[in-house]
Amino acid sequence: MSVTNNNTTAEQLGVVKPPQPPPKRPVRRGAKPPPDRPQRALFCLTLKNPLRKMCIDVVEWKPFEYLILLTIFANCVALAVYTPYPNSDSNSTNAYLENIEYIFLVIFTVECVMKILAYGFVAHPGAYLRNGWNLLDFTIVVIGMISTTLSSLLKDGFDVKALRAFRVLRPLRLVSGVPSLQVVLNSILRAMVPLLHIALLVLFVIIIYAIIGLELFSGKLHRTCFHNVTMRMMDDPKPCGVPEEGAFNCSGVDINYICSGYWEGPNKGITNFDNFGLAMLTVFQCITLEGWTDVLYNIEDALGRTWQWTYFVSMVILGAFFVMNLILGVLSGEFSKEREKAKARGDFHKLREKQQIEEDLRGYLDWITQAEDIEPEGEERANHQDHKNKNSSETESADRLEGDEGENQESWWMKKKKDFDRNNRRIRRSCRKAVKSQGFYWLIIILVFLNTGVLATEHYQQPKWLDSFQEATNIFFVALFTMEMTLKMYSLGFQGYFVSLFNRFDCFVVIGSIGEMILTRTNIMPPLGVSVLRCVRLLRVFKVTKYWRSLSNLVASLLNSIQSIASLLLLLFLFIVIFALLGMQVFGGKFNFNPTIMKPRSNFDSFWQSLLTVFQILTGEDWNAVMYDGIQAYGGVSSLGVLACIYFIILFICGNYILLNVFLAIAV
Repeated sequence: MSVTNNNTTAEQLGVVKPPQPPPKRPVRRGAKPPPDRPQRALFCLTLKNPLRKMCIDVVEWKPFEYLILLTIFANCVALAVYTPYPNSDSNSTNAYLENIEYIFLVIFTVECVMKILAYGFVAHPGAYLRNGWNLLDFTIVVIGMISTTLSSLLKDGFDVKALRAFRVLRPLRLVSGVPSLQVVLNSILRAMVPLLHIALLVLFVIIIYAIIGLELFSGKLHRTCFHNVTMRMMDDPKPCGVPEEGAFNCSGVDINYICSGYWEGPNKGITNFDNFGLAMLTVFQCITLEGWTDVLYNIEDALGRTWQWTYFVSMVILGAFFVMNLILGVLSGEFSKEREKAKARGDFHKLREKQQIEEDLRGYLDWITQAEDIEPEGEERANHQDHKNKNSSETESADRLEGDEGENQESWWMKKKKDFDRNNRRIRRSCRKAVKSQGFYWLIIILVFLNTGVLATEHYQQPKWLDSFQEATNIFFVALFTMEMTLKMYSLGFQGYFVSLFNRFDCFVVIGSIGEMILTRTNIMPPLGVSVLRCVRLLRVFKVTKYWRSLSNLVASLLNSIQSIASLLLLLFLFIVIFALLGMQVFGGKFNFNPTIMKPRSNFDSFWQSLLTVFQILTGEDWNAVMYDGIQAYGGVSSLGVLACIYFIILFICGNYILLNVFLAIAV
């Protein structure tokens, strides 16, 4: 008997119903406590001040936050559209963008002032400058105001647009609230202290090898081959030395060439051991494993092939193989700790919810028990009511007998339907047993490998008969895989089939293959689109991952980490955008330092080219050549242009050694 019937019976008997316990308020998950605001901001504005109340309402209004994010995005677009020109030249678009910068500066200044009025400046916890992101915003706003003031007062004002590129960091204030991204951010931030220790160790190794290189190779890379009459340097200069010691011999190239010491050195004098700074830069380049063999061979050409290889081999083993790989160990360890903490927090929240549910259930059980205590008093009346209901139901059943003759005609159809359902279940059971059998498993694997082999036979200028054979086999395999999908859908049912992620992938591949066949034969799409659609055939190779246990486990492991990987990709994209915009401001239009040769492809003259150049440096491929061009763009090693290497070193360390290693930490 239900609780409602018990209460009704108790009311009819005149028994006082026990008081119902008040419902408990549900526990809100993730609810944030109200902010603890100071009584006064800027020593004069109280919480009741109308101006401060208005500022608090505005800065905590969600649309205002979206407006600021939209402004940040628009500011990044304006920085990306800006086209840098050599010699401080400009065009009308750049002038228009310069005027828009004033609008952005006003918006960010208003945001800064309103937050200071709402939260205070710095004197108490929770103040504006106590937040790291607010500190970054405040710094950028102040620098922008100083730049604008100097630009208006001086004709050639101080340009700080390079720092404005850091505004793209502001969206991290919101994306850091995403749990997976928060794990990545916390892991990287918590790893800063041990990474600093590793940085000191790397610096120690670089200093030691720079001092050794300074003692051994100082001034040894400035001798090259010159013509003995015209004193013209050879077209492809390289270091030379005393032939008897095994060094490069100029007379071996041409008898009229002599080895002389009037050359600036390899890479416009950047790669050498002439002073401590350039020696450290050369050692760091060798530790990154990019171009270290070129430095080794230059030293051997200058001094001979004797013992110099021991210096470079030991440097690579100690610096690159040992010390630099410690970064991966630190990041992996910190990420594992943060993941365990996040898991522990999740388990704790689940335990709290379970305890809350058990407490609520205990209260309701007590209430039901109290209601059941008064049930015997009304049981007799309830039985009497059941007896009356039984008599009335018997009368109604007698009336229904008259309509049974009409239903006999429908019984034949019901019998046929039951037979059909019974046979259908039997066939589905047999099909389900077949698709789960070992023979079906090996049949699909063989078909996948045969399909892969046919796809691998395609080549340039293949004969016509091979085209016909590939088209026929494609239709054959599409038909077989369609039959496999249909058989699984029938045996497992639509709901049971689409529960599996691999089955959904198979369905996508089959539908894509059928669509590719239709579009190819009807000539609806252009040849390029057809070529792209034919790539769907290659996805059939991945069907083997469903049946190969080890590959299936590997794919499942990657899918479990996909949320963290997506969060890291967002961080990586923001990092690339920031350094691309920064590179445009610093090096845009400056890589045309030598008009006699073609401008390097890796440059920062446009946003998209800058993105590609930053990504190239991030991967470590020929990053030192881009650094050489950046140093020459500012006058080379003979001036302060050598400081341009700082940009490339920071980009390489933060991108290649930290962010890219986090991918391995997540996968592990």
